[in-house]
Amino acid sequence: MIGTDKEHCFEVAVVGAGHAGVEAALAAARMGARTALFTLSLDALANMPCNPSIGGSGKGHLVYEIDALGGEMGRAADRVTLQSRTLNLGKGAAVHSKRVQADRMAYRALMKKTVEQCENLHLIQAEIKEVLFEEAEDGHRAVGVRTHLGEVFACARVILATGTYPGGQLFVGDTVTDGGPDGMCASVGLFDSLAKIGIAVMRFKTGTPARINRRSLDFSKMEVQEGERDPQPFSVCTKKEEYHFEDTPCHMIYTTPETHKIIKENLHRSALYGGKITGTGPRYCPSIEDKVVRFADKERHQLFVEPTGADTDELYLQGFSTSMPPDVQRKMIRSLPGFENAEIMRYAYAIEYDCIDPTALRQTLEFATVHGLYGAGQVNGTSGYEEAAAQGLVAGVNAVLSLRAEKPLILSRASSYIGTMIDDLVTKGTKEPYRIMISRSEYRLLLRQDNADLRLSEEGYRVGLLSEERYRRFLARRAAIEREIARMKETVIAPSACVKAFLELKGSAPIETGVRLSELLRRPELSYRMLAEIDPSRPTLDESVCVTAELEVKYEGYIKRQLAEVARRAETEELPLPDGLDYREVKGLRLEAIEKLNKSKPVTVGQASRMSGVNPADVTVLLLYLKQFKDKSLPQWGKGDRDSGG
Repeated sequence: MIGTDKEHCFEVAVVGAGHAGVEAALAAARMGARTALFTLSLDALANMPCNPSIGGSGKGHLVYEIDALGGEMGRAADRVTLQSRTLNLGKGAAVHSKRVQADRMAYRALMKKTVEQCENLHLIQAEIKEVLFEEAEDGHRAVGVRTHLGEVFACARVILATGTYPGGQLFVGDTVTDGGPDGMCASVGLFDSLAKIGIAVMRFKTGTPARINRRSLDFSKMEVQEGERDPQPFSVCTKKEEYHFEDTPCHMIYTTPETHKIIKENLHRSALYGGKITGTGPRYCPSIEDKVVRFADKERHQLFVEPTGADTDELYLQGFSTSMPPDVQRKMIRSLPGFENAEIMRYAYAIEYDCIDPTALRQTLEFATVHGLYGAGQVNGTSGYEEAAAQGLVAGVNAVLSLRAEKPLILSRASSYIGTMIDDLVTKGTKEPYRIMISRSEYRLLLRQDNADLRLSEEGYRVGLLSEERYRRFLARRAAIEREIARMKETVIAPSACVKAFLELKGSAPIETGVRLSELLRRPELSYRMLAEIDPSRPTLDESVCVTAELEVKYEGYIKRQLAEVARRAETEELPLPDGLDYREVKGLRLEAIEKLNKSKPVTVGQASRMSGVNPADVTVLLLYLKQFKDKSLPQWGKGDRDSGG
């Protein structure tokens, strides 16, 4: 029986305290909802069981977007940074991605303290064995959770952020044990309660490399990778005195012919190739044995030696995950340059776990057939801390907005990588652990790291996650950017001898008449910083203002074209489909399209157009159907429970 005492009653219950769960719980509590965060272990909150880093290609964009909406990941990462690098600097600004090596123990401790001190948030160590439901008119309704001790907690909204723990099994060679990451216990039984109400379960796989003792390595045989000297933080909230920056070096090595020989000779002993593992693994982060088999033409593979913390000698061998048995792991690792005497502190392992088909979710991350139940992170079939944190934030916000019957937070593909990721998941689904990549977005130039706050801070403020003070600072930064862009467009540089010498030195064409500063900035060989020499009226501005103003001017033509494309697509992208429509009634749709549309119930034509099994001809049929019946009496057009999140 569900209790009614305050101690056992919450508005929002979050199951799992990894990166998704922490962001979900913090968002819900900061929005004023009485929130419970359940975790198998208080010591594993916001754990980094795999690579000790935050950000990276595409992932860095997510961290900036999380911060712009009022999330915590970027600010926490800034305080525990061991090294910071911006990837893809040799390419265009759209693909520049910040990545930091983080002190995993310090990150975990900082996040735990943040959660413990958050008003309205109650942190509880307990395994959730069951989500409790009651029948509703259009499916089921989540009403509570039951712990391993039999305690029952009533709640109006439940967010599943269970990571790789449900049904977790660890694989090291022939040895298979029940468990979760870092030797934790697996979560058993929770998914049984989901299966009872018809939620489909999938089985995915991931893995992690061995950890090596720093003192046993010869770094003279490795290539040093230095970080940036003066990096910009992830979060606009990070004050200079809070930005913890160690500038710890990383190292790079390559596999050897001997490494590949050992792997090939022992493939039958790998859990992956020995038939033990049945779950689907991540395509973009395969095990080292998978790399050697799939890319047999490659003579070597790049590996990175990364610190896991400032106060530990434990190192992480990025790119060398494996499910080989211990004796083979030792041979493989000691075949690497500088690793001849390597001491393994933790063996690598593969892990299989249960997750759900994300096409069962709405854009709000609520289950379409279960009112009040949300999914976030690896439970939705994704891979990565950043992907999980972004989903957790969206799920936490939408859980509270649905309680208040307010407009949900639904981010479009044109607004963010978060919106792109969620749309990919709920529309297309995934047959392998999903990872965000810059190439997944059609609007890369609009979705840069530097302008995340310009794109999303209004939404963060609307839902209540940005304070008045922070919102005023955002408005001031936006105004400063607009002023500087206007100044560059108005400032005319005369063809003086000084200017002539400057342009000649920079290898740029001379000017014969006055030229606007913005026109000079668009020359590929010139930058905003360079032009300071011939721009005496330039004001003193924050570096972040200069970066965004420069990019907005430099790429103005391309940006305008992408904005025009967004506007063109918006004509059909946001066209709502009627709730409750049986697509068998739409004459002209193919059988496959009818089946997929009836299963997923897309909210808009744009969402339907991206579904697997729906082709352009089907979209045309839908548009004709909507045009024919737009004035007739139909069920609610995109304004019902599906859009409101409840």
